[in-house]
Amino acid sequence: MNAWEAARNALQVVLEAKENEKIVVFCDEEKIETGKAFKRGAESLKLHVKLVVLKTTTDCRTEVPQLLIKYFTTHRPDIFLNIFRGSREETPFRIKIIRLETEDHKTRLGHCPGITLDMLTDGGLALTVKEHQKMQCFAEKLIEKLQDAHKIEITNPAGTKLSLSVKDRQFFTDTRLDWNIMKWMNLPTGEVIVAPEEDSLEGNLVCDLAVGGIGPLNTPIIMKVKEGKVDSITSENVEVLRRVEDALHVDEMAKVVGEFAFGINPKARFTEEFLEAEKMLGTVHVAFGDNVNMPGGENKSINHMDFLISKPTITVTYKNGASLKVMSDGLFVSL
Repeated sequence: MNAWEAARNALQVVLEAKENEKIVVFCDEEKIETGKAFKRGAESLKLHVKLVVLKTTTDCRTEVPQLLIKYFTTHRPDIFLNIFRGSREETPFRIKIIRLETEDHKTRLGHCPGITLDMLTDGGLALTVKEHQKMQCFAEKLIEKLQDAHKIEITNPAGTKLSLSVKDRQFFTDTRLDWNIMKWMNLPTGEVIVAPEEDSLEGNLVCDLAVGGIGPLNTPIIMKVKEGKVDSITSENVEVLRRVEDALHVDEMAKVVGEFAFGINPKARFTEEFLEAEKMLGTVHVAFGDNVNMPGGENKSINHMDFLISKPTITVTYKNGASLKVMSDGLFVSL
């Protein structure tokens, strides 16, 4: 698929862009070809496009550049798009910019840390309008199955055994815009998501695939979680272990559960960039840290780190005590 056509389809179907709306694309210099693809896709929809290029440096960004501030006030558009590099160390910077972009609860946002051009041509964003719509329908069916869920249990062959509470928490999807909650979304899309009760996660999480901001793992990370907080972490990879521990200790809430999500994108691939890998059909991931942009979320952290799990078996317990196995070894069984 042509990159600009895939970009157009995502803008049209996911962010519901309309003719004559204004879109501002913040683009890292190293991602300029991807930024140009979105610019051309937006122009084909007759949007008014401003492409703002941020110079690539070796420094880790921590603060929002002053040159961007006017776009959050006097020059605010209808849609923001963030075409950023995806390093774990810049997560606090990205959270700051997301909060500025979405603080009016009106502006739409496509947030793409780590996006690559081949996601548009061959990967999780290489979707026709009909393929986007098909994924949206699947998401709606899954959310319907999760109505009135109280408890989620997660296991996998690597040794994960977790439970968490979703009592009174709303499942939602990033595959379509919800005009009521105005939750920003990643591109590519492909998740059904919930913010668990922050003190509810219990058990062992064995992350055997990849970590957000770090990428694929050659050895698993084993985490013990008590009352929603990471209690201990082990891994044979000392460098990965150090980076994860650093991320989970940037503030008190960084080690508190913030998200549980299903991957539902059949075109998403297991790549170096977690942005795409976390959307893979047949996976789930658990994240720790910030979730205040999610329905019911109460975890305000400057960090958010995801842990991707293979071949999950997911059992849901409902308010009335009934239970349903939604996934078995990575396959959806109740849809």
